Amino acid sequence: MNTLLILAQVATQTVDSLNDMTNPVLTPVSSETKMNMLDMAMKGGWIMIVLALLSVACFYILFERIYVIRKAKKEDPRFMDRIKDYIQSGEIKSAINYCQMTDTPAARMIEKGISRMGRPIQDVQAAIENVGNLEVSNLERGLPIMATIAGGAPMIGFLGTVTGMVRAFWEMANAGNNIDITLLSGGIYEAMITTVGGLIVGIIAMFAYNYLVTLVDGVVNKMEAKTIAFLDLLNEPAQKQS
Repeated sequence: MNTLLILAQVATQTVDSLNDMTNPVLTPVSSETKMNMLDMAMKGGWIMIVLALLSVACFYILFERIYVIRKAKKEDPRFMDRIKDYIQSGEIKSAINYCQMTDTPAARMIEKGISRMGRPIQDVQAAIENVGNLEVSNLERGLPIMATIAGGAPMIGFLGTVTGMVRAFWEMANAGNNIDITLLSGGIYEAMITTVGGLIVGIIAMFAYNYLVTLVDGVVNKMEAKTIAFLDLLNEPAQKQS
């Protein structure tokens, strides 16, 4: 019986020693390597500088256009009523001065129409439309650049992907048989990070562009409504006489 107990203890110790050999205790890593957004951007190379400049241009156009468009949207709710009162009372100069004081795209269009009063209605309408086209062009200033950024930033990011992979394979070829993953990490970082950066800038520019187009459309609709109301006002005397 004692012999069996001794053999069992020896077997247990042997199994424990084998487990220790096959499953060694790993020493825990005392510190963890972390990377912030700035470190990631620095790994992207010179392509990230181009993307950073495009993002700055995008945000500048966005905030500058928001300010201009919101200023253009501000108007007196009684604007057309006051213009109607001035015209019907024959105070043409007062109507023009009121338009200049209002200083909005719609007011400048109406001012041009008032200055053409007495001419055929087609001439008045053409003059208003010409001013309207200029005002819309001013409102849309910078939008083509933003559209270009929205389409071009992802392509620039993909360019960084290609150059990064070329760099990785070039270093792999020059390493010969001594290939180390650290030699390839720089090119792979550049390839992946520039793709992410290009997509982020492109997505932001695309949403910003569509938002600004929506704001411009709102101002244009108000300008068209004011134009129609003014032309109806000019046609009222002829309708009363008939």
